Amino acid sequence: MAEFGFDTLLSLKDIDRRRFLKFCGQMAAALGLSQSFIPQIANAIEKVSKRPSVVWLHFASDTGCTESVIKTTHPSTSEIVLDILSIDYHETIMAAAGEQSEEILKKSVGEGGYILIVEGGVPTKPGYGRIGRRDMMDILRETADKAAAIIALGSCATYGGVPAARPNPAGIKGVGEFLQKPVINLSGCPVNPDWLVATVVHHLLFGKLPELDKHGRPKIIYGMNIHDNCQRRASFDAGKFVEEFGSEEAMEGECLYKMGCKGPNTYANCPLIRWNDKISWCVQSGYGCTGCTEPGWPDAFSPMRAVLPGISIPVFKGVENMADKVGAALGVATAAGIGIHLAASAMKGRIKKDEEKEKGGEG
Repeated sequence: MAEFGFDTLLSLKDIDRRRFLKFCGQMAAALGLSQSFIPQIANAIEKVSKRPSVVWLHFASDTGCTESVIKTTHPSTSEIVLDILSIDYHETIMAAAGEQSEEILKKSVGEGGYILIVEGGVPTKPGYGRIGRRDMMDILRETADKAAAIIALGSCATYGGVPAARPNPAGIKGVGEFLQKPVINLSGCPVNPDWLVATVVHHLLFGKLPELDKHGRPKIIYGMNIHDNCQRRASFDAGKFVEEFGSEEAMEGECLYKMGCKGPNTYANCPLIRWNDKISWCVQSGYGCTGCTEPGWPDAFSPMRAVLPGISIPVFKGVENMADKVGAALGVATAAGIGIHLAASAMKGRIKKDEEKEKGGEG
């Protein structure tokens, strides 16, 4: 970074200034900041002179979060983050293999002070998860001791996720539960790449990691209810529901609550940040929220197509009809957050206006 100016580095990556500032605008939105912070975010990224070292471990998971992070575009997360971070160890993308890769990990641990990113749950029974003839849990203990910060990436790493679902023969646990120490939990299956980048950019901008909620998740990302910010919320309030996939109601974008949507009990900024180059997210694409960012997922939210118990459905003339209580596993769910429209709603409107204005300028 010190050998070239930042604009030169951008040009080498075929990223013009406009695209870089658009990226900074996306980070402002992800951080819950106004667009006036764009110059400050750009300045914070440009001033990075020493790239923080990253050790990225893979445990019990399908590598979905890595796939989510490395396949983003306009500009890609890799184009930006790989110029900010020095990812010294990452089994999926590194060229080294076998004993050579183990030597790289050993060297990084010896130097210490790195950001430790863990993707996947931790098998706590000997022999159920091994890398280089060592149990994953032993590798985690060793690397966690020398880390400056620990990020559990994805639902498998945060709370165990699918690998920890019943009967869980490997005794898989989330990273924080296993280590019995605070970690930054970025839950989701898969995690949105902007959540990881926003966490790093927050540290660059403010010199500290973002404030966490009671589950160890950044409030800037997980402080809003899916249901309150859903594009289909108006249909819920009007009592218009999809009752069969492929139906006219489904094609018209009506509420998916009766199809098992867990949005009322799930917290994340998915409706605002979206996936696949900001094009869509689960509910917008036509399938209900499964609750993948929440502790206890998937067991606590199964069956996936079951209706959440205890949620009041608005109908005409002010009469309320209580939803059927389907699925004993859902008894742990609560209706907290329904009816509370967070300030993020205003942010959503601002982003949409900016996009419309930008489209008008390009036309």
